[in-house]
Amino acid sequence: MQGIPAVRFDNVSFSYNGFPVLDNVTFAIEQREFAAIIGPNGGGKTTLLRLALGLISPDEGSVRVFGLPPEAARKRIGYMPQHPAVDLRFPVTVEDVVLLARLARRKLGPFRRSDRESAANAIGAVGLSTLHDRRFCDLSSGQRQRVLIARALASDPELLLLDEPTANLDPSIQDELYELLHRLNETLTVVVVSHDVGFVSRYVGKVVCVNRTVMLHPSSEVKGELVSMMYGKSGMRIVDHGHSTD
Repeated sequence: MQGIPAVRFDNVSFSYNGFPVLDNVTFAIEQREFAAIIGPNGGGKTTLLRLALGLISPDEGSVRVFGLPPEAARKRIGYMPQHPAVDLRFPVTVEDVVLLARLARRKLGPFRRSDRESAANAIGAVGLSTLHDRRFCDLSSGQRQRVLIARALASDPELLLLDEPTANLDPSIQDELYELLHRLNETLTVVVVSHDVGFVSRYVGKVVCVNRTVMLHPSSEVKGELVSMMYGKSGMRIVDHGHSTD
């Protein structure tokens, strides 16, 4: 429904074993926005995603996804974790990996035609249709990331959550993946957790800066002073693959 944020946190606090990770967090990401979550290690970035997915519950406050509790909206979310559970020693194909996203949408029995069509559409959306029967372990690192994005897309989501999708990739491959996410944002809300603050001004409209608390900024405000404050570093230079700002 138009006007209802894709993700909304209201006065959310969360602790792991008594150690506070998030404190009184309030923010919203609107539908069809492309947002980035940035911040230092341990600042609470992945915790925000886990709360939005309903994998954990806040100690205080509320989380809503499309106006619903996260558990009720989970089928409307595509998720790519930072460390996906794909064993490279297991001889699965690209299609096999992507079809895993359809398991939650079917009962017992073989995959249906609609499952395979959704998987094929997702593989096509990331530009890998010609590799649908290629073994996952034989792909390049950038191609594997595209397959994992396709797996998130195969559930036909309205919201795409990605945790460090470009970690350990060459800059040129990172650019290709961000361009892909930019295109997907034409029809989906996209939220990316990233350490690569350089891409923010080029691709993202809203930046969620998290370090126990949360501050929202338009991407144009993400400059050296803000990043130094968030990461606790001085003199840090942000390099966009098309621009640079101090």
